Amino acid sequence: MMVVDGGRRDGGGCSSCHRSFDRELVAGWDNATIAGAVLYIKKEFKLESEPTIEGLIVAMSLIGATIITTFSGAVSDCVGRRPMLIVSSVLYFVSGIVMLWSPNVYVLLLARLIDGFGIGLAVTLIPVYISETAPADIRGLLNTLPQFSGSGGMFLSYCMVFGMSLMPKPDWRIMLGVLSIPSLLYFALTVFYLPESPRWLVSKGRMLEAKRVLQRIRGREDVSGEMALLVEGLGVGGDTSIEEYIIGPANELIDDQGETVDKDQVTLYGPEEGLSWVARPTKDRAPWECPHHRLSPW
Repeated sequence: MMVVDGGRRDGGGCSSCHRSFDRELVAGWDNATIAGAVLYIKKEFKLESEPTIEGLIVAMSLIGATIITTFSGAVSDCVGRRPMLIVSSVLYFVSGIVMLWSPNVYVLLLARLIDGFGIGLAVTLIPVYISETAPADIRGLLNTLPQFSGSGGMFLSYCMVFGMSLMPKPDWRIMLGVLSIPSLLYFALTVFYLPESPRWLVSKGRMLEAKRVLQRIRGREDVSGEMALLVEGLGVGGDTSIEEYIIGPANELIDDQGETVDKDQVTLYGPEEGLSWVARPTKDRAPWECPHHRLSPW
């Protein structure tokens, strides 16, 4: 459990932690399960002479994920991170139920496609959600957690498939359908525990809601500083332009009249005493250039 401000709970870190762990656990579980289940699927549907169908069964989730990621970011910018994550959890659950039923290979392919949609949404949005809600001091740590939980999900899945393969009649439907159980936890955490991203709320002008979410996930009343940073960060882009700087030794970079330019210049100090450079903006700047700064060696 993460704590801040004298022991008060940091809900932002915990909720991001729980959420990313569960999502990647489900994804890792799914990716590993199909590797073992396809052996029994091939036997039941007699796909020994249909390598294309066999390959599609494995690849369909990747196809679905690729399709959904092309527009998931834009849609989440419109409707919010939380609704899209709820949709992802529902897709996981529906795909698990359909795979558990699957009367033929075509229904199975459809279920795998739906599963891919859920994976694609989660893979796209979880890193965004962590970046927008987790405290800055543990944000990097939380973004490494999905790799760990995904590997854990794969390990647990391999253990399950191995155990079921020792049974007299291994059932691939159960292997794949078990996915619906962790997806229910995924759904419950998203619906009942996960708040909307405060950064997204600020971007839509819903300042009061954003403040309440920050107070909840940070565990403190005073979040005015973080609110100010969010507002400033979202409002900077339209007022800036590219500036190209020329860098030269501090004692040599002078203007056309031989006087050192003080206005708008940036002094860069080296590791040794007396070693420094000055970065001075060039006179010509393209008016259409986007927010950025470049440094050119003199």
